[in-house]
Amino acid sequence: MDTLRAVRACGITKYFGDVVALDGVDLEVTQGQIHGLAGPNGAGKTTLLGLLLGLAVADSGSLHILGAPLTRTFSAPDGVAGFVDGPGLYPALTARQNLAALAALRARGGRAARSGARIDDALDQVGLTAVADERARGFSLGMRQRLGLAAALLTGPRLLVLDEPSNGLDPAGKQHVHAVLTRLARDGTSIVLSSHRMDDLEALCSEVTILATGRVVFSGPLRELAAEKRELRYRLRTGDPRAARRTAAETTGIRLLEDAGARQDAEVVVVDADVAALDELVAGLVRSGIAVRELTPVMSPLEAAFIALTDQQEATPR
Repeated sequence: MDTLRAVRACGITKYFGDVVALDGVDLEVTQGQIHGLAGPNGAGKTTLLGLLLGLAVADSGSLHILGAPLTRTFSAPDGVAGFVDGPGLYPALTARQNLAALAALRARGGRAARSGARIDDALDQVGLTAVADERARGFSLGMRQRLGLAAALLTGPRLLVLDEPSNGLDPAGKQHVHAVLTRLARDGTSIVLSSHRMDDLEALCSEVTILATGRVVFSGPLRELAAEKRELRYRLRTGDPRAARRTAAETTGIRLLEDAGARQDAEVVVVDADVAALDELVAGLVRSGIAVRELTPVMSPLEAAFIALTDQQEATPR
């Protein structure tokens, strides 16, 4: 039994008719880790999450969850909880009643007697205590996501599988959910979450797996993903845009973007550059007495790497 890994998938393949949803996917998630799952629509993320929750079985390959081979389907393995494609809720029931109904379905022996305290604790963790007795049909998307997270927390899972948990959350709600997930991981819960938002992955995850057309195109620490894309696009504001554009055009390794809507006298200068060339540009601006007021990447290094990796995979024939 592998006690160090919450998930170990080797060569997982899944077909839906003639469609290959997953093609030889490997995945390892260590205990207490928040592992991100990213990829374009149709990349296979939801299928993989469904396999982790026992909602389907792979056509080939092996899958171990919490150290044991996954043999059952259509129910979550012991110690695993979560949701895919959004949480399943009863719109006519209140938040508290939704959790009570779920607790009753999951009751084993004397566990039902303690369900009331667990429900209150779960609602408190996700910040829904104040609306516990309001019906779910009136909840926003973000509130439904938080109620789904509360439902997953009822059993005290050792592995939490979440599909877009930040979907629909306002900034305060997202910060709250991030804090909950970070605390759970610190306390030893392993978490696999999918997200289209690279800022969520940057804020939460120590490692990430990127899928494209059912295949893994990257899996590893975020710092390695950032290194996959060395050249980035930057937005530059200076005290003298005309002189800044001339300096940029004369700097080796800098590609000035003429198609970015920028005129010679436009306030913003947009360039593509790697870090070394960018350093040389900034030094050249300073030597020329040009004030640098803003220098920011148009997209994060992780987002740039994600786009480059997935575009390359989708352009490669199977």
